[in-house]
Amino acid sequence: MRSVPEWALLSSGCAPVVLVGGWTIAALLEGPAYNPATQTISVLGAYGAAGFWVMTGAFLGLGVCHLLTAWGLRPAALAGRVALGGGGAVAVVVALLPAPSSGGSLVHGSVVAVGFTLLAVWPVLAADRGRPAPWGLRPVPSLMVTLLMCAGAGWFMIELHHRGAAGIAERLLTCMQSLWPLVVVASCLRHPDTEERAK
Repeated sequence: MRSVPEWALLSSGCAPVVLVGGWTIAALLEGPAYNPATQTISVLGAYGAAGFWVMTGAFLGLGVCHLLTAWGLRPAALAGRVALGGGGAVAVVVALLPAPSSGGSLVHGSVVAVGFTLLAVWPVLAADRGRPAPWGLRPVPSLMVTLLMCAGAGWFMIELHHRGAAGIAERLLTCMQSLWPLVVVASCLRHPDTEERAK
């Protein structure tokens, strides 16, 4: 039996498709009133939004994908798997606690911040310092990805504070966060020693 099950490739590959597909369809339903460059994804999933159910489903799907991937990614360090699974659980909570139709929400914002943090730090927490580790679990790539995600989160906060291109910053950040599990799973499946190392 492989140390990383084949279905983990499906769960990790579906995460970015579900997320991007969800916000694309929800934005189309919202129409020209929604500006994807300046408005956040949460606006699409807010109560009363035309794409509310689409984004709710996308957040739930994303969360399930991350939870399944964390479960199947056995070569990763436990702390990283817990952080990835926690990020998935937070995505489910975001679906259950959407933003209000107008104004901000401290609860929603806090939950989103926790999710961003967990999904930013999981790569470095999952790193395998043994040799030879799959590429996606090596310390240097893992640290670089975590630093990129933290920089993306910082950019998003700056844009949000200045009412700038928050939508663009958030989409780039969430794309990185949803794609990295796929990269890690693929590198594990291609690595010849993963099977033995996970036993």
